[in-house]
Amino acid sequence: MTVSSSVPFRASLGEMDPESKALMAALPRPTSPPSLEMIRDGLRRSRPVNQPDLPHMAKTREFAIAGKHGDFQLRYHRGMETAKNADLPVLVWFHGGGWAVGDLDSHDWVCRAIANAASYAVVNVDYHLAPEHRFPVAFDDAETATRWVFANAAMLKIDPAHILVGGDSAGGNLAAATALALLGDPQIKLHGQVLAYPITDLTFEYDPRFESGVALTNGDMRVFMDHYVPDHMQRRDWRCSPLLAPSLKDLPPTEIILAGFDPLYDEGEAYATRLASEGVETRVARFPGQMHGFISRPKLMPKAYEAISEIAAFLKTQS
Repeated sequence: MTVSSSVPFRASLGEMDPESKALMAALPRPTSPPSLEMIRDGLRRSRPVNQPDLPHMAKTREFAIAGKHGDFQLRYHRGMETAKNADLPVLVWFHGGGWAVGDLDSHDWVCRAIANAASYAVVNVDYHLAPEHRFPVAFDDAETATRWVFANAAMLKIDPAHILVGGDSAGGNLAAATALALLGDPQIKLHGQVLAYPITDLTFEYDPRFESGVALTNGDMRVFMDHYVPDHMQRRDWRCSPLLAPSLKDLPPTEIILAGFDPLYDEGEAYATRLASEGVETRVARFPGQMHGFISRPKLMPKAYEAISEIAAFLKTQS
């Protein structure tokens, strides 16, 4: 089966929310493209500006696990209001950052907020980054992490029948690909997936209106894709372009969060449409005036709290 992902661009973008406009006005305008290390360092330094103090958790632990490409870290949280000895449903979360930026700390607030709002356990995955580790390393780490959570359910005090995957942006891409990878496994049946402004197709044609004026531009996406999958022939592989998978049938219930001023909006809609057309229970929460990455910037973009509530409401229906 050949899958075509081209969809028409939206006729209208509507109005950008005031907080999105304020963010764009405040963002620095470098005279030359920053290096990847500068971007990574900038994200680390900006966490206190973007996010409030970290929420308290009932329990937090870190683990180093072995993957195909070397060890990597996981951070495990239990929501504050959860029973001490209960086997909790768990969300395995993959952070955004174009497969090249981000770590456990950059998205720790998001994971803690979800765990508390949904009364879940959340496992934050620090997969290997590109370009030091190109495709399919991040995908392999994501699948390995999910299988590790399943295998260690008793130790983690989680319910192996209620494992979900999720992530934002590149992390949403990894979650979607992991869900596809596990479809044929008779032991692990994922209970759901949460995809926040996910990358679903590395061959997608971006809306030309996003060449500038937004937090994530089309050019930024091209750079990130070149870091992760420089071989254009590989970009049709469903492990990096889940929208191009031969079938999405039998995937678990899916929640998709979309931001209107985002190059990834159209491919997110395309993924939601295809999921629903193949019988997958799918719900979409649209934030038309927001920009890419708003969920991890709650101090500057308070609609992040609405998105966390949307995610928590979906998770509670799957617990």
